[in-house]
Amino acid sequence: MTSRLAALAPYDYRAPAHLIANKPAKPRDSARLLVHDMRTGRTAFDVFRNIGRYLPDRAVLVINETKVIPARLVVHKASGGAVALLALSFDRRGFLALAPKALAPGMLLCGPEQTRFRVLRRVGEAWRIKLLFPMRRLRTILERYGQAPIPPYIKGTPLSARKLHREYQSVFARVPGSVAAPTASLHFTPALMKKLERRGIAIERITLHVHLGTFAPLNDRAIRTGRLHAEYYAIPAAAARRLERAKQQGRPIIAVGTTVVRALESAADARGVLRKRTGKTRLFIRPGYRFQFVDGMITNFHVPKSSLLMLVAAFVGRAKLLGLYRTAIRRRFRLFSFGDAMFVLHSRPPYSEDNKPLRQ
Repeated sequence: MTSRLAALAPYDYRAPAHLIANKPAKPRDSARLLVHDMRTGRTAFDVFRNIGRYLPDRAVLVINETKVIPARLVVHKASGGAVALLALSFDRRGFLALAPKALAPGMLLCGPEQTRFRVLRRVGEAWRIKLLFPMRRLRTILERYGQAPIPPYIKGTPLSARKLHREYQSVFARVPGSVAAPTASLHFTPALMKKLERRGIAIERITLHVHLGTFAPLNDRAIRTGRLHAEYYAIPAAAARRLERAKQQGRPIIAVGTTVVRALESAADARGVLRKRTGKTRLFIRPGYRFQFVDGMITNFHVPKSSLLMLVAAFVGRAKLLGLYRTAIRRRFRLFSFGDAMFVLHSRPPYSEDNKPLRQ
C-alpha cells in the first residue's frame, strides 16, 4: 500500500465537487475547450465547436468507435439482498465484475429470467463471476435488464436513466463492448464532424473497448509491473495503412481520447511503424514513456491518481499538466466524464501559414 500511495501522490490534485459535471453540455460541442500548444507554451480558451481552428493543417483525427453496453446488472443473493454487478470484461464462461457489496467465493446469485451466477474468486478489486447458463443469453439479459455503467462520481444528475444512457454514447459509437465511454468523443456532433472533413481533416476509425484497464483504480501490481489489465482493441488494415502513410508524409496524428492513444501506441512497433492489430493491450503509459505515433490528443479532465491522468502527464509533463488543471479549475472548467475538454499539441507537427502555433 505504501508503494502505491507514494507512486500516486504526485498525480493528486483537489477536484472541487461543484465542478464535477453531472450532465453533458447542450449541445455537446458547446463544452469549453482548453488548448495548450507545446511549441510555444501558450494556452488558449475557447468552445469545443471551434476546435478546427487549432487542429494543424492536414491533420488526421483518429476516433474510437466503441459503444457502451448496459453492463450494470442487479442480481440477488440467496438471502434476497440486491447486488449491482458492473461487468468489466468477458470470456467464454463468465465475466469480471465490480460489486459495491461484499461477495464470497461459492456464493450463488440470482438474476432476471431465472438466470444464475456463481461467484468464483476475487481478482484484485474485482470478482470472477461464472455463468450457470449459456453465454449467448447474457447479451440478451444485459440488453433487457442492464443499465448504463455511469461512473459513481456523477451524482444528482437531472437526466432519466434512458436519457443518461443515450448521452453516455458518442455520436460515432458503433461497436458494442465498452463498460465506460471514451469521454473525449462525447463532445463531437455530426455537424462538427462534417465541418472538420470539409476543412480537409481526415478522420480514421479504430476500436478499443474500455474495460478494467481504464476503469479500475491503480494497484501495486500495475505500478510494479508497468502493465494494466488487458483491453481489446482493433486497428483495421486499411486504416493502419492510411495512418502509416500519413505519418510518413508528416501529417499530424491527433488522437481523440486516451483510448485512441493507448491503441495506436500499442500497435506501433519500436520504430514507430503502425500495423494492423487485433488483440489485447496491457500498455501502461506513464511519465518516462516515449511516444511512437501520436502527435496530439483531445481529452477530458481526469480523476486524480488515475492511469488516464498519468497517460496525459506522460505526453505533457506532470508539472505542466497539473498547472493546466489548476488553471482550468480557476476558470471553472467542468471535470471528468461529462466535463469540458483539453486539446494538447506536441511540438513535432508542422503548421501551415494559415494555422500557425499559438503565439506568446
